[in-house]
Amino acid sequence: MKKIYLFSLFLIINFGGLALGNYFMGDAVSETWYTNLDKAPWTPPGWVFGAAWTLIMLSFSWYLAEIFTLRAKTTLWLLYSFQVILNISWNWVFFNQQLTLFGLIILILLTMVIGYLFITFRNDRLKKGKYLLLPYIVWLLIATSLNAYILIHN
Repeated sequence: MKKIYLFSLFLIINFGGLALGNYFMGDAVSETWYTNLDKAPWTPPGWVFGAAWTLIMLSFSWYLAEIFTLRAKTTLWLLYSFQVILNISWNWVFFNQQLTLFGLIILILLTMVIGYLFITFRNDRLKKGKYLLLPYIVWLLIATSLNAYILIHN
């Protein structure tokens, strides 16, 4: 029962964070600055972002429910909170402020946090539970490459 409660809680927080990030992004994707950027040839179509983030947040929420069921340490809460802040802030920094270097730094920090969770907070009962973070890690690597391309080529 506790795991279902935690899973629901993390779903609400994570999807709420995505909604907040989307709010901070506003209409920037369709504005002149972004549309005129030289983007990476591997930039996925817009619908991929929604599908990817849905899979990521479902997997991440289940991972969090698993790990918080076993050990709800202050350090883990702090890491999770930092991850939420980084995830939300990237949209505002990159799209609204057009600070591509700071956006890249945020993505690198976010990748480090998720990588740290992958390495450090494995689910002891479900040894393969850490692999629920792989969609997030892969997406962060793609996002980092897209952000870096924009930084270098614009």
